[in-house]
Amino acid sequence: MAVDVKNLIAAINPDLYCDNIPDVRGKILCEEVKKIVKEKGDYLKAAEIAKLKEPSYIDVEYSTFEKAAFDKEGLKRPIEQHKIVYDASSQTLEEVYFWILDFVQRMYGKTDKLVDNFISSTGSGHFGEMQQRATVMQKEGMNIFGTINGVIRSIINIIYDLKEFKIRLGQYDDYESGNEIKKQAALLALKQIWIDNVDIKRGVGSINGLAQQLDFVTLRDAFMAVESLPKVEELDLNERVKRILKQRVTEFDKWVEESGKELRKRFEIEKSYLRSQINSVKLYSRWAKPYLKAARQLEQNMKPSADIVTAFNTAVFELVLLAEGKYDIKQDIDKGELPKEFDKIKARKYSPVALIEFRFRSIPERSDQRGGYSFRGKVEVMFTSFALNEDELKVLRDEIGKSDFADVYELIEGATEKSFGELEKDIDDLLGEKKKDEKKKINEEDANPFSSLFSFFKKEDKEEKKDFSKGIPKDNYYEQVFRSQAILSARTMCRKVYDNYKKVHGMPTFPETIGALWRMD
Repeated sequence: MAVDVKNLIAAINPDLYCDNIPDVRGKILCEEVKKIVKEKGDYLKAAEIAKLKEPSYIDVEYSTFEKAAFDKEGLKRPIEQHKIVYDASSQTLEEVYFWILDFVQRMYGKTDKLVDNFISSTGSGHFGEMQQRATVMQKEGMNIFGTINGVIRSIINIIYDLKEFKIRLGQYDDYESGNEIKKQAALLALKQIWIDNVDIKRGVGSINGLAQQLDFVTLRDAFMAVESLPKVEELDLNERVKRILKQRVTEFDKWVEESGKELRKRFEIEKSYLRSQINSVKLYSRWAKPYLKAARQLEQNMKPSADIVTAFNTAVFELVLLAEGKYDIKQDIDKGELPKEFDKIKARKYSPVALIEFRFRSIPERSDQRGGYSFRGKVEVMFTSFALNEDELKVLRDEIGKSDFADVYELIEGATEKSFGELEKDIDDLLGEKKKDEKKKINEEDANPFSSLFSFFKKEDKEEKKDFSKGIPKDNYYEQVFRSQAILSARTMCRKVYDNYKKVHGMPTFPETIGALWRMD
């Protein structure tokens, strides 16, 4: 696997879970881990050197009855760990995995799969099947990327067109404004555009043609100087020039009115087309991600192992589950372990969690003609308990996501989000940001099933994110008590999963705890 999740937890909360024994240089490991997080903000880098504190036995029931919650017994021994290793020759590995998965889901309520890695020997049929499927996913993903690149080129061209439209519309806006200086400058600019692009089509009969070839030398200057049709009569020109000038000024005034309307209409159409193209890229990106993610999952991304021999028909799997339960303060208050006032204390939520790590070494057996396999072989399952607060759980999931698919999402973002990032300022400037009330109105209109289908195009209002790049704030006194109680709960639940699995499968289990025997006396 890319990262050892236990060591990552030790890096997230080094004070509680990281080994604090000095190394050969006399440096405390947990202090080194905290230094990396504080200076670099890189939990994955810190996890590379972090080492989980050794688990130690505690009789949870005895501690619960004999010790007060304020003794914080859980913080003294925060980790429960158990391991099962056996050959599952009589059952498939799927049965082992799904029995534990179903059991912890019922007990904890929430289970996430954090890691899912595998490696097959290159001479095995399983390796060939996986590579064929990965190739299909890669081809489909790259085909969609080809379409994305074409649409992005179209978006760039549309942006440049819209910029030109915006500049031109700015002249029309100035012409219609009440500022005389801007209006005069805009009028001259529009007249120049009309002469160069509209009137020039008359050939010799154009203003430029008449001035250059038929000696109407005053016509061009008069046209640029006159402000409106009534002003033509006030000019000191002969009647022949005035007649031509009246005809051209009338035509120019009509052109300004109609061209302004058409240009604004074209501008809005181009903006709509730009939105359509942006949404198309987002849609294609959404279609590409599953293919690239599947291709990444089908890669052999485990570290080389002596269990894998090229000519053997062997496969090794690594899976990690995170089971997250709930610690209810009210239950401890009802039991009398905590005072009633603790129910009103504002603190972060703490959860008893179990990290369940599977390592399967198997001989793949083809179970059908469609490429399905069943697996039997050696099973290793490790159960480790922790108590984490909501901030630590968020950082854990975020860092696992970075570790698993960071390179894939980097490629995807490089072709979509990062490409738009360079153009984002222009796009925002051209399309404009919608007001909150407009967004609300659009959301209300999304009851249409077809609008809902494409709802992922819309940006959601992002909540204010907490910054944990320099580390997670330490527990205050009350939170230490809550975490201690959650640790005791986590240890009990972890041991229960371990014991029940062994009982159901006919294996020796722990004897009655000292606490249980003590209660019987």
